[in-house]
Amino acid sequence: MSHIRLARISLLLAAIGLNAAPAMLGMSAAHAAEKEKPAAEAPKDAVRPEIYKLIDPAQTKELLAAKNYTEFQTRIDTAAAMPNLTPYETFVLNQMRVQVGQASGNNEMTIKALEAMIESGRLKPEDKLRFIDAIAGMYYGNLKDYDKAIVWFNRYGTESGDTAKQRQYIVRSYFLKDDFASAKTEVLKDIEAAKKSGIAPPKDELNLLGNVGIKTKDTDLYLVAVEELTRYYPTPDYWNDLLNRTRGKKTYSQRLDLDLVRLKAVAVPTKMEPEDYAEQAELAVLGGFFSEAKIAMDKGFPSGIPAGKDKVALQKIRDSANKGAADDAKNIDSGVAAAQKSKDGVGLVNLGYNYITLGQFDKGVDLMKQGIAKGVSKNPDDAKLRLGYALAMAGKKDESIKLLETITGNDGRGDIARYWIMYQNPPAAAPAAAAAK
Repeated sequence: MSHIRLARISLLLAAIGLNAAPAMLGMSAAHAAEKEKPAAEAPKDAVRPEIYKLIDPAQTKELLAAKNYTEFQTRIDTAAAMPNLTPYETFVLNQMRVQVGQASGNNEMTIKALEAMIESGRLKPEDKLRFIDAIAGMYYGNLKDYDKAIVWFNRYGTESGDTAKQRQYIVRSYFLKDDFASAKTEVLKDIEAAKKSGIAPPKDELNLLGNVGIKTKDTDLYLVAVEELTRYYPTPDYWNDLLNRTRGKKTYSQRLDLDLVRLKAVAVPTKMEPEDYAEQAELAVLGGFFSEAKIAMDKGFPSGIPAGKDKVALQKIRDSANKGAADDAKNIDSGVAAAQKSKDGVGLVNLGYNYITLGQFDKGVDLMKQGIAKGVSKNPDDAKLRLGYALAMAGKKDESIKLLETITGNDGRGDIARYWIMYQNPPAAAPAAAAAK
């Protein structure tokens, strides 16, 4: 950012005419012979000849080209020491200070002169704003004085009415000066405002929030940042990080491991490693979902179980999955009547999900609904969660989201429900400004 702002200052001087030669008070050489004539009224914005002689652009340009900054500064100081400087003369001398300060890398001189020019009242409103912006950028990028950078970025917002343009730099300044509490507060405020406006929060700010979480060892805050990044800028890496870290939450319940790996298999199949498929298969076997287990093992180990220390355990999982899946293929339909006779609806829910894994979505969803209507005695909202994502897998998005929005719980169940909603509602293309961050 600092290099960009320095370039903007040098270009700005030329763009608004501050590199032009100042008007000189008095008569030109061509009129020297006409001394006897009354002098015309002096222009209001002009410098005296003795000052002009010191800061004549034809000479100072050569001094800058030769990098003779000491001589240039001496000339400015000599002119500044003259009595009764007019406001315009002071303005012009500050203009020259900006030039030599910029060329010599003297940021303090440049900023002081720019501040004086801003307060002079001689700049057009749009040029005043550009200089305010430039000073903020120099404090931020060159001097690393983040307190003053915040002051000037805020001043730009106040005087321009555009509080969004430099907002990210204000927030980042808090972070860079180790005021992590303020950085957190401001980013969360921006996220909420963006959501209300229906736009994506800037990606840089979300990354910064994650860094605040890292700096303060606040794992919950880091997870908030990853969730928002996954929501607005979904990538396989963000999804993978989100799901893996959700399992690491202190309140997370391991009973939801199969639910979580199911989501991973659907949302980010490219991040599913053989061990992920093995875990899904093992958990599915334990839950009685043999067809799901077989599908997982076939995906994870398409060429067979490799040699290694886990070969025996993996082969056992595969054998159980294959046997159970073969039995399901023969007997699954006969299990419907028995499940419907049960007082607890969990059998219907599980049987229905088995049909989901076989691609028989309508039948599976119907049985799961019957089971939930009958009543599930243990963790009934787990059954609703599974119906919610079964509906998603069946392509019934609206019904799925409506149900998932009712699922709560701080043990991971509410998180998984929310993530399934996110998966079904990928964002529209992020605003160009946000996406470029």
